[in-house]
Amino acid sequence: MKIQVLALLIMSLIATACNAGSANADNRTAEQVVAVSYPQFNADSAYNFVATQVNFGPRVPGTSGHKNCAQWIVSQLNQFKADTVMCQRATLTAFNGDRLPAINIFAQYNRQATKRVLLLAHWDTRPWADAEKDPAKHKTPIPGANDGGSGVGVLLEIARNLAVRMPAVGVDLLFTDAEDYGDTGGEDNSWCLGTQYWVKNMPYDATTRPMYGILLDIVGGLDARFYREGFSDYLAPNIVNKVWATANAAGYGNTFVNTQRGAVTDDHFHINAAGIPCIDIIECANPATGSFPSTWHTLNDDMKSIDRNSLKAVGQTVLNTIYNEK
Repeated sequence: MKIQVLALLIMSLIATACNAGSANADNRTAEQVVAVSYPQFNADSAYNFVATQVNFGPRVPGTSGHKNCAQWIVSQLNQFKADTVMCQRATLTAFNGDRLPAINIFAQYNRQATKRVLLLAHWDTRPWADAEKDPAKHKTPIPGANDGGSGVGVLLEIARNLAVRMPAVGVDLLFTDAEDYGDTGGEDNSWCLGTQYWVKNMPYDATTRPMYGILLDIVGGLDARFYREGFSDYLAPNIVNKVWATANAAGYGNTFVNTQRGAVTDDHFHINAAGIPCIDIIECANPATGSFPSTWHTLNDDMKSIDRNSLKAVGQTVLNTIYNEK
């Protein structure tokens, strides 16, 4: 993902924002979120899912860690009784000419439901620790505990809950690949290659698309704070309102800060462009600059950077959001 200057959105995206934001309007305050009986998100379970991924090693397309992790994610989704699990395979070309054997993994729960919600996270990891202060370390792949592992860990714990009790709506889980093989300082489209491929080959038509999507990226950091991400606020403001109100009602108002930060080119950008309003829950270390946490794209993005409390806040908020849908 890549940080953007938010002001650039005004000219280029306001028309899309108006179209996406008008669908499924939801301007609820925290007091208006309906109280229902929600499943309990198990932070220890999610933490273990993150640790398992890290133990595979870097999940860079074409590596053994990538192959083994893909098989494991599929096995977990089958164990958690997904109605369907599909692997979308493609050889994608990176900005530097590298050919990437990418695998997008897609699962559906409550498949017959016409009202659906899409939850997604990227499962690949950055092939270079290019944010390390020591240039000698820049070509070393990162562990990807937070950037990659945390979102997947939360989605798998949500899947475990879906196997026990289904919400009223259908839930689609998308694990995207080749998100983090982009060119820092280069073209925006060098990032999120798996998602760009997926939106061109979606298993939806105009009548079966989800109501909205929620992207989870860098959601397990120590004492993490999640601000309203810029693209999300312009392209799907009603969904941001819905999720942040749900977080506040669940007691996570200090974690989900109701203030806008900078914009990030991430998977949700392409999901919005495909006609599905989608927001990004992503940690912001400094709202003034929109910067990522200090472990981002470094070798310190390991299990020491993972906070069960952050996983719990995000996971419970997303669970409450989907189980509150009628």
